Amino acid sequence: MLRTPPQVTVVALPGTGSDADFAARAFGPAAHARGLAFHAVEPDPQAVIRSCTAALDAAAARGPVLAAGISLGAAIALDWAAEHRTAVVGVITALPAWTGPETAACPAASSAAVTAEQLRADGLEAVIARMRASSPRWLADALTQSWRGQWPHLPAALDEAAGYAWPSLEALAANDVPVAVVGAGDDPIHPIAVAEQWASTLPSARLHRVTLAELGANPAILGHAGFAALDTVVPEFIATTRQGRHTPD
Repeated sequence: MLRTPPQVTVVALPGTGSDADFAARAFGPAAHARGLAFHAVEPDPQAVIRSCTAALDAAAARGPVLAAGISLGAAIALDWAAEHRTAVVGVITALPAWTGPETAACPAASSAAVTAEQLRADGLEAVIARMRASSPRWLADALTQSWRGQWPHLPAALDEAAGYAWPSLEALAANDVPVAVVGAGDDPIHPIAVAEQWASTLPSARLHRVTLAELGANPAILGHAGFAALDTVVPEFIATTRQGRHTPD
């Protein structure tokens, strides 16, 4: 089992256009089952990235952090961890969408940009109606709630997400924090190939696969799968660092 001190706080970051409620449902049950403090971030639609990193900074000021994120939140969590290695005990990256700063071909970035354009042209309720007609019920309900909550600043939030530079292969290879990667094999917006690439490139990572049907039936699968993957990473990570410290020059 992953051994973490009791003062660890799990900070959960939602994906593009999503909210704290979904992040809490995704990661809260697993955190609470392990007796860890938990905080799901409600992103500021006028400053998505800054509000997420501010929440991570605030938690780190109180003690060790386990950063958990979905899609965009996964990238923010991983990037923050790379810059705060002494503050973070691990990262759960669920449904990573892309690798590298060039996002012209990224399905998630394209979807966010197009949705922002449609919102400005047609208004919130018309876009929600189209989204609901083409989405699974669980996703439609979650996005309807979060989109209405972030309106009228939602288009700006989506534009900010679409412009985010995802971690490069070089950045992944240099990030030696323990990482759980959770990918969905049937998600076209968050291709499983990206999750596989992250897991194979990050030095201390494990991949756990889920399906969208499993996620829709119980979002908490992201947290439970992430902690299960970290359980296999952390002992190896600790052993590796100890071995490195005791290796003669």
